[in-house]
This record gives sequence, C-alpha cells and structure tokens, in this order.
Amino acid sequence: PLEIPPKPRHNEVAPGQFEIAPFFEAANVASDHQQLTMTILRNTAKKHGFICLLHEKPFAGINGSGKHVNWSVGNATQGNLLDPGDTPHSNVQFLVFCGAVIRGVHKYGPLLRAVVATASNDHRLGANEAPPAIISVYLGSQLEDIFEQISKGGVKGSQGRGIMNLGVETLPTFIKDAGDRNRTSPFAFTGNRFEFRAVGSGQSVSGPLVAMNTILADSLDWVANKLESDLAKGTDLNSAIQTVLKEVMDDHGTVVFGGNGYSEEWHKMAEERGLANLRTTADALPVLKAGYIEDLFEKTGVLTPVELVSRYDVYAEQYLLAIEVEAKLVGSIAKTIIYPAAVRYLSDLSSTIAGLKEIGIELEKATAEKVATLVKSMMDTASKLSAALSKHDFASTEDHMQYASQTIRPLMDEVRQYADALEGEVADDLWPLPTYQEMLFVK
Repeated sequence: PLEIPPKPRHNEVAPGQFEIAPFFEAANVASDHQQLTMTILRNTAKKHGFICLLHEKPFAGINGSGKHVNWSVGNATQGNLLDPGDTPHSNVQFLVFCGAVIRGVHKYGPLLRAVVATASNDHRLGANEAPPAIISVYLGSQLEDIFEQISKGGVKGSQGRGIMNLGVETLPTFIKDAGDRNRTSPFAFTGNRFEFRAVGSGQSVSGPLVAMNTILADSLDWVANKLESDLAKGTDLNSAIQTVLKEVMDDHGTVVFGGNGYSEEWHKMAEERGLANLRTTADALPVLKAGYIEDLFEKTGVLTPVELVSRYDVYAEQYLLAIEVEAKLVGSIAKTIIYPAAVRYLSDLSSTIAGLKEIGIELEKATAEKVATLVKSMMDTASKLSAALSKHDFASTEDHMQYASQTIRPLMDEVRQYADALEGEVADDLWPLPTYQEMLFVK
C-alpha cells in the first residue's frame, strides 16, 4: 500500500471536477504523496478510458482547479505553534509565530507569487473563483482586531468576550476563528494553520512549502534577535514581545486584508499599500533573481544563488515552452480543422441561398456574412500569431517571457474568440470538434 491518507472526496463546482483532501502530515511526506496521487489519478483514468485533467483551467468560463496548502509548524514538545490555545502563555507563543508569518508574507510576498507562477496557473489566478495575484493575509475578524490593538500599544480585550483589563502582563484568551469564511484571500488563517490557496492543481507543493518555511525561518530569526536584544537591556519578556509585535504591525500590517480580494477597490488599495500585483508568470518569475531573495535563501542555507538561478531558468523555459506549444496548436487547429469546416458550411449556406433565390425565395444573408467575417478574422489573427512565433531575437529571457505574455497569448485568445463564435454558427454535423456542451454535459 502507498499509505496516502485521503480524507474527504467529493464533487466540486465544475462538471467532472472532484476534490481530495489528504490528512495532515509532515511537509516532505505530503509533497511525495501529492506527486504519487497525481500519477495514480492519471494512470487509473487511462485504464478506464478517461483522461485526468490536472490543468488549472481546462475550460474557459468554468471554475478552475488548484491546491490549498494547509500549513502549520510545530515540534514534539509544544505541538502546533499556530494553535491559538486557551492560556496566556500559549497565546503569547501563538501571536509571536503569527506575527512572524505576517512579516514574512509582507516582506517576501512576491516570492510566494513566483513559486505558483506557471503558464496554466495564469489562466486561473485573479479570476472570480480563484485567489487574486496580490498576496495578502486574512486573519479573521477576531485576530485582526487583536493585532490592531497591538499596533496601538496594547491589547485590552478580544471580540466576543467583552472588555478584559489585562494590560501588558498578558494577552487575552480567544476562541479559534473560522478564518475560512473569506474565500477570496490567497493566504488565510483557518483556525490553527494558514492556508495558501494560490498553488496550481498541476504543481508540486514542494516549491511553495520551501518558500513558506524559508520566509518563516527568516522572520523567526529576526524576532529572536529583537527579543534577545531587548532582554539583554533588562526589558521583561512580555514587554519585549509587545514591542516586537507592534513593530511587526507598524511595518508590515498593510499585508493584512479581510475584504473582497476580487474587487477593483482592493486592487487600488493594494497599490496604495505598496503590495505587488504580479499578474502573470512573466512578471513574477524574475523575482527569483532579485537580490533580496538571493540573500534570503543564502542566509537561511536553503539555496545558493546558483541553485536559485537554475530554478529560475527551468521555470522560465517551462513557461516559454508551454506558450509556444499551445500557440502552435491554436494556429494548427484554426487553419487545418476549423477553417475547412467553416468554409464548407459557408459554401453550403451560399449554395442554398442562391438556389432558393432562383425559385423566388429570398433567404436572409446575415448568417453567411457573419460566418464569412468570423472566418476571415480568425485566419487573419492566426497569420499574425504565426508571424509572432517566428521572432527569436530577444535581449533576455525576461524580454522573451514578456513577449510571450503580452503578444503571443493575446493573439491566442483572439483566435480562440473567433473559433468559439464559429462553433455557435456552423452546422453541428459539419463541426469537426466536440462542442463545449458535448464535452461538459453529454454523458
């Protein structure tokens, strides 16, 4: 037995879409189990005459797929360090670790965006059923209120429990918040863990886990140095913790957001807060070469600059290859499959209109004219796409990726729009491909 521990398995929103939620386990084991699960799903589907689609957005206009990485840290003696607990001591511990996460996500948010950047995940991120490309932290109303109080100088109470005059000597007890309520957040606190929701369904979870563990290690190191410095000056532990948490919220509190991550207002607000909005893989991947990211991985001993650049090169190559293959396929389908069928239908339609006219029956020509216009537009755009693909002289990999993102992909989308429109016009018996309705709803 593979000992992969799936818990719930149920239907999801899109037709033929399902969800598996494995039991919590150590990160390296969970990563291996994820890879095995994807392999088993693909192989088992083939045995039964099906195809398992792990693509993040296999059907336009239909909900995509992703992985929610539920992440916490702990040890054998203290258990889960992201569990709020119900005593002052464990609350102090929890809030320190939670504060470290807030600092890490704010300081290294672009890294978290970069490790989920793929050509296929670009179709999903930012849509109205997936997290936005802006990395923010959702804490839930109760925790957010407590951290706001900390930023103002001290906690006096906790929502739902009335006023607690505890002063600086301790921190309030509070129940776990069901942070899962905000489904628009890419990084949400959900009771006793954080949930990173931007990972693609076809991705390994190991890269995001490495990034999350590394930024937390860096933040905990910063917190420890701050506390040790204050304690060496004679400050008591509770006061030192209050000072550190206040500094975290003063410097990094702008990453905390509990509103609608899909809204245009949030995009404007995020820009005002200085949060990066890396909309595409071409925008996000170069973050891996940034000096402060190299320093982070080198300082923590996780990756050398050479190892980091090698990963950037591989990810960039995968992105460019995916775009190129898809673009060539789009052009080929348009020219060799859809065009002949549409022209055949147009010819039949024109012959029918002309034949009826000879016997005195006038048939409206609007459909034929519409099909002719769509065919011409599709072929003109397909030709532009072919010409765009012939360009190979780029100053850098970054330029090449931006060209793929800003030139190639929009042309692909434009060809797709005309092809979709033709699908709704060409006679069903002449249309050579499965229609959306047939693929999604005919069993």
